[in-house]
Amino acid sequence: MSHFFTLYLPFQAAKEFVLSILDILTYPNRVLLNPTRSIENIDGDLQEQIKNMAETMYEAPGVGLAATQVGFDGSLIVFDPEADKKNGIYRVLINPKIIDSHGEVLSEDEGCLSVPGYRSNVKRARNVLVEGLDRDGNPVSIEADGFLAILLQHEIDHLQGKLFIDRISSLKRNLYKRRVAKQMK
Repeated sequence: MSHFFTLYLPFQAAKEFVLSILDILTYPNRVLLNPTRSIENIDGDLQEQIKNMAETMYEAPGVGLAATQVGFDGSLIVFDPEADKKNGIYRVLINPKIIDSHGEVLSEDEGCLSVPGYRSNVKRARNVLVEGLDRDGNPVSIEADGFLAILLQHEIDHLQGKLFIDRISSLKRNLYKRRVAKQMK
Protein backbone atom coordinates (compact mmCIF):
# COMPACT_ATOMS: atom_id res chain seq x y z
CA MET A 1 0.00 0.00 0.00
CA SER A 2 1.44 3.38 -0.99
CA HIS A 3 0.96 6.48 1.09
CA PHE A 4 0.36 9.71 -0.77
CA PHE A 5 1.41 13.13 0.43
CA THR A 6 0.40 16.37 -1.23
CA LEU A 7 2.86 19.19 -0.73
CA TYR A 8 1.90 22.73 -1.54
CA LEU A 9 4.88 24.98 -2.01
CA PRO A 10 4.25 28.71 -1.49
CA PHE A 11 6.37 29.82 -4.46
CA GLN A 12 4.42 27.50 -6.78
CA ALA A 13 0.93 27.73 -5.36
CA ALA A 14 -0.64 26.68 -8.65
CA LYS A 15 1.30 23.42 -8.85
CA GLU A 16 0.66 20.32 -6.82
CA PHE A 17 3.42 17.79 -6.17
CA VAL A 18 2.54 14.29 -5.04
CA LEU A 19 5.18 12.06 -3.48
CA SER A 20 4.53 8.41 -2.80
CA ILE A 21 6.04 6.30 -0.09
CA LEU A 22 6.40 2.99 -1.90
CA ASP A 23 6.05 -0.46 -0.38
CA ILE A 24 9.40 -2.15 0.13
CA LEU A 25 9.28 -5.79 -0.86
CA THR A 26 10.72 -8.21 1.67
CA TYR A 27 12.17 -11.69 1.51
CA PRO A 28 10.78 -14.20 0.43
CA ASN A 29 9.05 -12.12 -2.29
CA ARG A 30 10.26 -13.67 -5.55
CA VAL A 31 10.39 -10.30 -7.35
CA LEU A 32 13.58 -9.63 -5.36
CA LEU A 33 15.26 -12.53 -7.16
CA ASN A 34 14.70 -11.14 -10.67
CA PRO A 35 17.44 -9.17 -12.40
CA THR A 36 16.21 -5.79 -13.63
CA ARG A 37 16.10 -4.49 -17.19
CA SER A 38 18.28 -1.75 -18.55
CA ILE A 39 16.56 1.65 -18.60
CA GLU A 40 16.35 3.11 -22.09
CA ASN A 41 14.11 6.18 -21.58
CA ILE A 42 14.88 8.87 -19.05
CA ASP A 43 11.59 10.72 -18.93
CA GLY A 44 9.17 12.36 -16.51
CA ASP A 45 7.84 9.00 -15.31
CA LEU A 46 11.36 7.89 -14.40
CA GLN A 47 12.02 11.20 -12.61
CA GLU A 48 8.87 10.62 -10.54
CA GLN A 49 10.02 7.06 -9.76
CA ILE A 50 13.39 8.44 -8.63
CA LYS A 51 11.76 10.98 -6.29
CA ASN A 52 9.41 8.35 -4.85
CA MET A 53 12.28 5.93 -4.29
CA ALA A 54 14.32 8.62 -2.53
CA GLU A 55 11.40 9.55 -0.30
CA THR A 56 10.83 5.86 0.48
CA MET A 57 14.53 5.35 1.28
CA TYR A 58 14.55 8.26 3.73
CA GLU A 59 11.24 7.24 5.30
CA ALA A 60 12.36 3.60 5.85
CA PRO A 61 15.03 4.84 6.96
CA GLY A 62 17.85 3.59 4.78
CA VAL A 63 21.00 4.69 3.00
CA GLY A 64 20.18 3.09 -0.37
CA LEU A 65 17.32 1.62 -2.33
CA ALA A 66 17.27 -0.40 -5.54
CA ALA A 67 14.34 -0.35 -7.95
CA THR A 68 13.67 -4.07 -7.55
CA GLN A 69 13.02 -3.51 -3.82
CA VAL A 70 9.92 -1.48 -4.72
CA GLY A 71 8.84 -3.74 -7.58
CA PHE A 72 10.16 -1.50 -10.37
CA ASP A 73 11.78 -3.46 -13.19
CA GLY A 74 14.47 -0.98 -14.12
CA SER A 75 18.18 -0.77 -13.36
CA LEU A 76 18.07 2.14 -10.94
CA ILE A 77 19.41 2.92 -7.48
CA VAL A 78 19.17 5.90 -5.17
CA PHE A 79 21.55 6.34 -2.27
CA ASP A 80 22.70 8.73 0.42
CA PRO A 81 25.47 7.37 2.64
CA GLU A 82 24.72 10.12 5.17
CA ALA A 83 20.99 9.24 5.33
CA ASP A 84 20.39 12.99 5.55
CA LYS A 85 16.71 13.48 4.78
CA LYS A 86 16.85 17.10 5.94
CA ASN A 87 19.20 18.08 3.12
CA GLY A 88 17.94 15.39 0.73
CA ILE A 89 21.20 15.22 -1.20
CA TYR A 90 20.78 11.75 -2.57
CA ARG A 91 22.50 10.35 -5.64
CA VAL A 92 21.04 8.39 -8.51
CA LEU A 93 22.60 5.76 -10.73
CA ILE A 94 20.81 4.44 -13.79
CA ASN A 95 22.10 1.19 -15.30
CA PRO A 96 25.02 0.99 -12.85
CA LYS A 97 27.76 -1.56 -13.46
CA ILE A 98 30.76 -2.49 -11.37
CA ILE A 99 33.64 -2.07 -13.80
CA ASP A 100 36.45 -2.97 -11.41
CA SER A 101 36.79 -4.15 -7.84
CA HIS A 102 39.73 -5.07 -5.68
CA GLY A 103 40.74 -5.68 -2.13
CA GLU A 104 38.56 -7.33 0.47
CA VAL A 105 36.73 -5.93 3.43
CA LEU A 106 34.32 -7.41 5.91
CA SER A 107 31.06 -5.49 5.88
CA GLU A 108 30.22 -5.90 9.55
CA ASP A 109 26.63 -6.23 10.62
CA GLU A 110 25.24 -5.55 7.11
CA GLY A 111 21.48 -5.26 6.90
CA CYS A 112 18.83 -4.64 4.28
CA LEU A 113 15.38 -3.08 4.10
CA SER A 114 14.22 -6.16 2.18
CA VAL A 115 15.62 -8.56 4.79
CA PRO A 116 14.16 -7.05 7.97
CA GLY A 117 15.33 -8.14 11.38
CA TYR A 118 18.51 -9.81 10.19
CA ARG A 119 22.11 -8.62 10.00
CA SER A 120 25.31 -10.46 9.18
CA ASN A 121 28.93 -9.99 8.20
CA VAL A 122 29.46 -10.03 4.44
CA LYS A 123 32.71 -10.17 2.47
CA ARG A 124 32.81 -7.33 -0.07
CA ALA A 125 35.39 -5.67 -2.29
CA ARG A 126 37.20 -2.83 -0.53
CA ASN A 127 37.32 -0.64 -3.65
CA VAL A 128 35.01 -0.44 -6.65
CA LEU A 129 34.74 1.52 -9.85
CA VAL A 130 31.11 1.93 -10.85
CA GLU A 131 29.82 3.44 -14.08
CA GLY A 132 26.29 4.37 -15.03
CA LEU A 133 24.14 7.38 -15.82
CA ASP A 134 22.95 10.17 -13.55
CA ARG A 135 19.30 11.16 -13.33
CA ASP A 136 19.69 13.33 -16.47
CA GLY A 137 21.30 10.58 -18.53
CA ASN A 138 24.86 11.88 -18.26
CA PRO A 139 27.65 9.30 -17.88
CA VAL A 140 28.94 8.95 -14.32
CA SER A 141 31.98 7.18 -12.94
CA ILE A 142 32.37 6.65 -9.19
CA GLU A 143 35.54 5.38 -7.56
CA ALA A 144 34.51 4.28 -4.09
CA ASP A 145 36.09 2.70 -1.07
CA GLY A 146 34.94 1.84 2.42
CA PHE A 147 31.28 2.29 3.25
CA LEU A 148 30.33 3.80 -0.12
CA ALA A 149 31.90 0.82 -1.92
CA ILE A 150 29.89 -1.57 0.27
CA LEU A 151 26.69 0.43 -0.28
CA LEU A 152 27.10 0.44 -4.06
CA GLN A 153 27.85 -3.30 -4.18
CA HIS A 154 24.80 -4.03 -2.00
CA GLU A 155 22.41 -2.01 -4.16
CA ILE A 156 23.83 -3.25 -7.48
CA ASP A 157 23.45 -6.83 -6.16
CA HIS A 158 19.71 -6.11 -5.84
CA LEU A 159 19.57 -5.14 -9.51
CA GLN A 160 21.04 -8.55 -10.32
CA GLY A 161 18.49 -10.41 -8.20
CA LYS A 162 20.83 -11.01 -5.26
CA LEU A 163 20.30 -10.32 -1.59
CA PHE A 164 23.07 -9.93 0.96
CA ILE A 165 22.00 -13.24 2.48
CA ASP A 166 23.10 -14.86 -0.79
CA ARG A 167 26.66 -13.82 0.16
CA ILE A 168 26.75 -15.40 3.64
CA SER A 169 27.33 -19.00 4.63
CA SER A 170 24.64 -21.49 3.68
CA LEU A 171 24.21 -22.35 7.37
CA LYS A 172 23.42 -18.75 8.36
CA ARG A 173 21.24 -18.30 5.26
CA ASN A 174 19.22 -21.45 5.98
CA LEU A 175 18.73 -20.41 9.62
CA TYR A 176 17.31 -17.09 8.44
CA LYS A 177 15.08 -18.77 5.83
CA ARG A 178 13.70 -21.17 8.45
CA ARG A 179 12.98 -18.28 10.81
CA VAL A 180 11.07 -16.44 8.06
CA ALA A 181 9.13 -19.59 7.13
CA LYS A 182 8.18 -20.09 10.78
CA GLN A 183 6.99 -16.46 11.08
CA MET A 184 4.86 -16.83 7.95
CA LYS A 185 2.93 -19.79 9.38
